[in-house]
Amino acid sequence: MIDRVVSLLAGTLFLRPYVAAFFIVYLLGCSLHLGMKRALLFGLIGYGIAWLSELSSIHTGIPYGDYFYIETTRGQELWVLGVPLMDSASYVFLAYASYSMALLVTAPVILVRKLPYLLETRALRSGLSVRLLGALFFVYLDIIIDPVALQGSRWFLGQIYGYPEQGVYFGVPISNFIGWFIVGFLMICALQRIDAFLYRRNAPDCAGYAYPWRYLIGPALYGSVLLFNLAVTFAIEDYTLGWVGIFIILMPAVLLVRLVRMKYLHGANDEALKAHLRDFPEAAVPGSQ
Repeated sequence: MIDRVVSLLAGTLFLRPYVAAFFIVYLLGCSLHLGMKRALLFGLIGYGIAWLSELSSIHTGIPYGDYFYIETTRGQELWVLGVPLMDSASYVFLAYASYSMALLVTAPVILVRKLPYLLETRALRSGLSVRLLGALFFVYLDIIIDPVALQGSRWFLGQIYGYPEQGVYFGVPISNFIGWFIVGFLMICALQRIDAFLYRRNAPDCAGYAYPWRYLIGPALYGSVLLFNLAVTFAIEDYTLGWVGIFIILMPAVLLVRLVRMKYLHGANDEALKAHLRDFPEAAVPGSQ
């Protein structure tokens, strides 16, 4: 039995090395940003939320609408009651990356060692605005991911799922994106609750306060997922989907860069810096300008 599980786990990593790589980046980024305990707890709880949402949807159509998994890789990788392990696990790093992007947009920014540094506070980190914006970023990822994943038979993902009826957006139904918003909201809420709970309990954690660049790993992960899926889209020669994806990404990306640049050029006020250091006294903020 143990040998079989080990074999399936090895098969999972072999078939989905890109998911494993993104998950490792998540563990690094979330651990340095929020703390190792928070990263591990959210890995478990976030996976549970994602898995339950998929299990529910393949049986009831809630929250993503009707879809089904094709068990072509059963016996080659780990499946949990009809849901591929790596599929639900991917939601974890996608949710954290989306949460990081929401913080990047909402928090004051200064330059530390010529890199953007977020003056987040506990209130901002756990706020409703970050939760809602993070859920939107979460949906935005799926707008790029799902149409190319639906064509898994044309690349190394394999055809592992489908919809009973073709949706209006490159085969994907609108109900899928509504479901992603709901699940993204719940997952980011869970991450915020885990962070706040451990803080109230004064639970010691290991975070990367000495590394000012820790805030950039989450956004870098977000961008890497987008670029990976666009690269696959062009590799399978679906140029219409590829160019649509580029146009969907291009304007928000330019606006985001412009927003962050304006924030650090105008500079954060002293109160924002004091509030950040009050909530995170361990933070090292050298060479700010």
